[in-house]
Amino acid sequence: MESSVATETTTAAVGPATRIPWYLWCSALAVTSAYLGGYWDIAWHRSIGRDTFWSAPHMAIYACGVLAGLSSAYLILSTTFLRASAFRDVSVRIWGLSGPLGSFILAWGGLMMLASAPFDNWWHNAYGLDVRIISPPHMVLAAGFFGIEAGTILLALAFMNRASGSARIALRRLFLYVAGVAVCESFLVKLEYISRSDMHSALFYIVAFIGTPALLTAIATASHYRWTCTAVTGIYTAYGLALLWILPLVPAEPKLGPVYRQVTHLIPWEFPLLLVVPAFVADLIFQRTATWWPIVRALVIGVAFFGVFIAVQWPFADFLMSPQARNWAFGTNYFDYNMPLWSPYANFQFIPVEATGGQFWRRMLLAGVTVWAMMWLGLRAGRAMERVRR
Repeated sequence: MESSVATETTTAAVGPATRIPWYLWCSALAVTSAYLGGYWDIAWHRSIGRDTFWSAPHMAIYACGVLAGLSSAYLILSTTFLRASAFRDVSVRIWGLSGPLGSFILAWGGLMMLASAPFDNWWHNAYGLDVRIISPPHMVLAAGFFGIEAGTILLALAFMNRASGSARIALRRLFLYVAGVAVCESFLVKLEYISRSDMHSALFYIVAFIGTPALLTAIATASHYRWTCTAVTGIYTAYGLALLWILPLVPAEPKLGPVYRQVTHLIPWEFPLLLVVPAFVADLIFQRTATWWPIVRALVIGVAFFGVFIAVQWPFADFLMSPQARNWAFGTNYFDYNMPLWSPYANFQFIPVEATGGQFWRRMLLAGVTVWAMMWLGLRAGRAMERVRR
């Protein structure tokens, strides 16, 4: 009986064949708008500076909150007040309102994003212009980002878990796409700690491994797709390369001082990390360890992911510091307009983050433990996600 109800609900909600309902597309567009707006805003700060709250990147960022609000409001209000709603049997009830769990998280994320707008504007008026990503209003904004991403993932997950056949395949594609954008977004928050000058430090690997392996393993477990990690990190890589190559085509010039470099176009962020390589190896191991204990499986996948990532990223960092990478393809010749000429980054030098060799190896051990813990948490979360229906 429960299976029959779920099938009928999916058919009514998703529509014929493989058509995905507009509110899922709207949520996915919200996630995309947040990431593109965030990346664009970073490029704007690197090449123009913070000239006005009403800049185009800011509008793209806050459009995410509006789009999330539209989709979540429709789902919650229609489920609550329409007796014929297809979601009544697959909803949760919060504060007298009904709707899919993901729609409530979407609504919360949208409210957080919109609340961060006046907070950010006040912060700059009170304390001046800043160039740091990690600040109180930006963290409120990031919380909204991740709320909308989590809500969209849960919403798509619930639809996917209730579907079958071609509808499930279409929903799984959307599910993997949103997860890929979530990986992109997670690295925007980490940018201040993962530049090429940091890539020979242990802290770089610790920061890179916070969150991302857990997300990859959770999505891989929940989706039942053989190449999940490769697909998700492939989306991250594709977006990173596209923005690296497209944004420099847009004219821009500094509006704030001091100006240490003459900039004539938008300055993108760096070449994406080579995550797709260890992700491919992780997928291969996933396919061969389905019956293993989660803690052992996480250890094996984590060690492989850690080792392969170091093996490819460490020498690639050397290449990025070389003259051969100073071109449009790898983008290491792009610098902020206010980047001092004496900066180690501007002089293609690695920053010695760890004071001693002992500190470096202790932190590398911590990085290994971090990736193992993230993999284990991801496996546990993925098992729970398999049961999501509401």
